Amino acid sequence: MAEHPNLHRQAPYGGEGWRPRRRSAREEIGDLWAACGISTEWSRLRAVLLYRPGDELALSADPISVSMLEPLDIGRAQAQHDAMADAYRAAGVTVYYAEETQARPNQMFMADLFVMTPEGAIVGRPASEVRAGEERVAARRLAELGVPIVRTVGGQGTFEGADAMWLDPQTVLLGRGLRTNDEGAAQVTGVLRDMGVSVIQVDMPVGTMHLMGMLRIVDRDLAVAWPLRLAHRAVETLRERGYQVVYAPDEREARDGAAFNFVTLGPRRVLMAAGNSVTQTAFERLGIECLTVPVHELRKAAGAIGCLTGILWRDPV
Repeated sequence: MAEHPNLHRQAPYGGEGWRPRRRSAREEIGDLWAACGISTEWSRLRAVLLYRPGDELALSADPISVSMLEPLDIGRAQAQHDAMADAYRAAGVTVYYAEETQARPNQMFMADLFVMTPEGAIVGRPASEVRAGEERVAARRLAELGVPIVRTVGGQGTFEGADAMWLDPQTVLLGRGLRTNDEGAAQVTGVLRDMGVSVIQVDMPVGTMHLMGMLRIVDRDLAVAWPLRLAHRAVETLRERGYQVVYAPDEREARDGAAFNFVTLGPRRVLMAAGNSVTQTAFERLGIECLTVPVHELRKAAGAIGCLTGILWRDPV
């Protein structure tokens, strides 16, 4: 059969009526895709993704087998998680939930399962076998919410979102260690470099979990670090970018009270674990407003507010 002589003039083949897609992926966020994305750690927080813990916590009766510290009381853990969600809502943050009928015991730690960029989410690949597959729950909910997934870490790569931190819209600090290996770091670095973002990798000491546990950023010019844990190169990088670096004032509260495991709600405004008076007083002297909720039961699972919170959207700067 002879091909239609004017086929090239028809819209499906680039002819009359053809409309090329001219906007970048970033320009389509908030229109074609849901409003989402981050490029700082300190601008106003708009939306988070949580997972409310449930019966899967019964497996914490044998905490070592599920990478926890102590058995958890499910009712108390749920009540504290609900209080945290209510605190976010009271601060003007939209709270979304992921759901799963056969959840793994660490599913509530949503910060580990993805990291946001200005163009969408990079879905991680947790390093521990006990957490394998948690990323599926996050990926499904992100897709349902209309969040673009720009990369899923694969191969032999491991990467957890709590190992990446935005220093400014052009720079990400990436921790390599127990949870994020070389291959995972390389995959994340490649995605970010394609977006024009520089990645600075730092190694983390043996016995530490995530970059989040060493560094928190509370304003465009103020960072809080855990001394003897955060790499010297990271501190240099922060200072080169205009940050004042202060240190966690009480190691006991940071270690036992989850005082360091907070989330920045906006410039010099944080949601932190209750019961850490030394740390809270030191923060307030720096002009940081501290909203507090109890997390002592959740802390038994080896994480707190920062680990529990998947950041979906912050104001651009």
